Amino acid sequence: MPIYEYICKGCDNEFELLIRHDTTAACPSCEGENIERQLSLNAIKSSGTHSLAMRAAKKRDVAQGKEQMAAQREYELNHDD
Repeated sequence: MPIYEYICKGCDNEFELLIRHDTTAACPSCEGENIERQLSLNAIKSSGTHSLAMRAAKKRDVAQGKEQMAAQREYELNHDD
């Protein structure tokens, strides 16, 4: 079942939609059926893109860890158990 990218001619909403053989495509925003399928780009996976994705994920995980530590510290300061 392919996922296609569409743009709605009525409200200019861009969205992706999983199309099954019995599905009629409609805009999830305005429910209009005047939509146009867009050209989808292929995903390219190489060692360069993999390393970039891994660095971005590590940076995101570090930031989330700092936020969680700060939230835990704030909780401990404000709650006497």
